[in-house]
Amino acid sequence: MESPELLKEARFYATLPDGMVQCNLCPHHCRIKDGSRGICRSRECRGGKLYALSYGRACSLAVDPVEKKPLNDFLPGTWCLSLSCTGCNLRCRWCQNSSISQVATEDVDSEILTPSQIVAIALRRHYPSIAFTYTEPFTWWEYMYEIAVLSRRVGLRNILVSAGYVEKEPLQEILPYIDAANIDIKAMDDSIYREYCGGTLSPVLENILLMKEAGVHVEITNLLVTDLTDSGQQVEGLCKWMAGHGLQDVPLHFSRFFPRYKYEDAPATPKATLIRAKQIALASGIKTVYLGNI
Repeated sequence: MESPELLKEARFYATLPDGMVQCNLCPHHCRIKDGSRGICRSRECRGGKLYALSYGRACSLAVDPVEKKPLNDFLPGTWCLSLSCTGCNLRCRWCQNSSISQVATEDVDSEILTPSQIVAIALRRHYPSIAFTYTEPFTWWEYMYEIAVLSRRVGLRNILVSAGYVEKEPLQEILPYIDAANIDIKAMDDSIYREYCGGTLSPVLENILLMKEAGVHVEITNLLVTDLTDSGQQVEGLCKWMAGHGLQDVPLHFSRFFPRYKYEDAPATPKATLIRAKQIALASGIKTVYLGNI
């Protein structure tokens, strides 16, 4: 049984009849029965209330170069304190962090760390930023939000590494405290999102635009999954969308795919595919293009 200080009531939900709740954190809008959890596995209904089970339970704490997020044009050459809790609201078959993103909080080891302790670690080690990363930070929104508020007060920067699958209200509430974000666009094809990731495309694109409008430094990552998301048509679609919405200056990262998790039959992305994608992006007017995992 969780200690009282860690049993954190979640934000962004509505009560329903028969002790159920509807989570409104992300577009899934999970309707959750008493004793059950939403798709992310980290938010549970208990007695007609929704609780954030991963709050204060860090399953991963590491130090990374900021370029590993990847953020190549934000505080380059610096280190960031990288933090993660369990949970994700997507089901990408090729997830490279499935051991912590696709599991329940109690299924992995974690360390209890308060928001003030996280900020104190970054200050003590003189890291200029804290990165919410590795899993989907929006599934542990309450923890991320409290850390980000404290972090900003003491002059640290906050980095969001996310798939961007979240509703507008929670996004807009935390955006004033986010300095930089790398958003992973899985594919420019809604059917691929639905079949291979368990989500939809349009909320992600809309949220990227909201982040830019809020003044957040945004970079975009696109994983080129062999014979699925690596076609010239997919790349052109992404670049056309970026150019059509005034995002030519947003750094674009094409990342190499390696067989992972439930998608092990496809070969790793040929390097030539990444080079072709870069050429297409530059020809489409995207000014800064990086290749990752090579």
